Amino acid sequence: MANPFEFIQDVRTEAGKVTWPTRRETGVTTAMVLIMVVLAAVFFVAVDEVIHFAVSLILGYGSR
Repeated sequence: MANPFEFIQDVRTEAGKVTWPTRRETGVTTAMVLIMVVLAAVFFVAVDEVIHFAVSLILGYGSR
């Protein structure tokens, strides 16, 4: 087992090899994720409304 000092040196060496994203790349990726979340939410609300309408027709319930 390596001593803690060697471990910390190894971690710093490996962290230095990481290719970190630029501020612009991070912003673009964040925006894409937010857009996809909104689109998914709208999709699931629409599907829920369609299913609600279909079940209401089948079971003979009135509108909300």
